[in-house]
Amino acid sequence: MRAALSEWRPRIDAEIARLLPRTLTADAVAERFGEPQFAYDADALTSALCEPVWDLLDRGGKRWRPVLFLVAAEGFGGDPEELLPYATIPEVLHTGTIIVDDVEDGATLRRGGPAIHRTYGVDVALNAGNALYFVPLKVVTDDPADLPAERRLRAFDMLTHELNRTHLGQGTDIHWHNGDSVAMTEREYLEMSACKTGALGRIAGRLAAIVTGQDEATEAHLADYAESLCIAFQIADDVLDVEHTLDEAGDFGKAFGNDVREGKRTLLVIHAVEHADEADAARLREVLTDDDPSDEDVLDAVGVLRDAGSVEYARERARELAAAARDHLDAVDVRDEQADQLAAFTEFVVDRDA
Repeated sequence: MRAALSEWRPRIDAEIARLLPRTLTADAVAERFGEPQFAYDADALTSALCEPVWDLLDRGGKRWRPVLFLVAAEGFGGDPEELLPYATIPEVLHTGTIIVDDVEDGATLRRGGPAIHRTYGVDVALNAGNALYFVPLKVVTDDPADLPAERRLRAFDMLTHELNRTHLGQGTDIHWHNGDSVAMTEREYLEMSACKTGALGRIAGRLAAIVTGQDEATEAHLADYAESLCIAFQIADDVLDVEHTLDEAGDFGKAFGNDVREGKRTLLVIHAVEHADEADAARLREVLTDDDPSDEDVLDAVGVLRDAGSVEYARERARELAAAARDHLDAVDVRDEQADQLAAFTEFVVDRDA
C-alpha cells in the first residue's frame, strides 16, 4: 500500500498544480475563473491563495483518498490515466477542510509545521480553505474524461450532499469541544465522524463509481466501504495522538497532546468517562474543559485514557470498522487486483504508526 501511495503522490500533486498552480498569472486566473471585468491582481492571488495551500501540500500528507479513487475506478474498468484529474477532487477538498478546521480548533501545528493561520493569518487561511471547497468543482465542469451528462449531474449532486454532511460533522465536533460536559454517546461520536471524516472518503468512493458508470447499489457499497475506512482512520489517528503523547515523540506532526489540549471528545474519551473510576473521570473532564491545560494536565488526562483501557478499546473498534469496510468491498464486482489493494487500505489505516 505504501508503495502505491509513493508511486501516485507526485503525479497527483502535478495534477493539483494544473488545477491550482503554485504561481498565478493574469491569464491563468482568467482561464480558471473567467475573464476579469477590469483587472486581476495575480500577485495578490498567488500570495493569498496559492502560497498557503502549497505550503501545506508540500509538507506531506498521504494522498490516500485520491489513490483510493484511482484504484477503485480502475477496478471498475476505468482508465486511471484518463481519470487522474478527478483524483484531485477529494485531496483538494480535504486540504480545504483541514485549513479551516485548524482555525476553528485553534491548532498550532499541522504536518510538522505551523498551522496555516499561524503563518498567514486567520483571514488568509479561511479564504484559502473555503476556496478549496469550490476549486475542484471545475474538474467536473471541464469534464476531462468526456463523461455523459447524467454522470456529471450525479457527481455534482453527490459532492453537494457530502460537503453539506462535512459541516454537520464539524459543527457537532465544535459544539462538543466548546462545551463543559462529556455527555455524547458512542453512536453519536461515530455519526459525527461519519459526517466530518467519512464524507471525504465517501466522495472518493462514490466518485469512482459515478465516473465509471456503476449502478446506485454499487455506489452505495463503495461509499459505505470508504466511510467505515475513514472512521477507522480517525479512531486510529486519535489512538496515535495518545500513544505519541505517552512516548513524548516529536515526529507525529501535531502538538504535544493536541487532542486533549483542544478538548476533543474522541472515542477514547467517551469510553474512559464511562469506565474509569469516578475520580479519574472527573479529572479527565476537568482537563478537557480547561481552556489552557498545562503539560502536566495533559499527561494526567492521557494517563486516564490509558488506565481505563480506552486505547485498546478504540484500537479494537478501528479494526472492527476496517472489517466492516471489507464486507462492503466484498459486495461489489471489482477486479481482483484492485480489490486486494482496496482491502489493503483497511489494514494500512489501522496499522500505521504515523
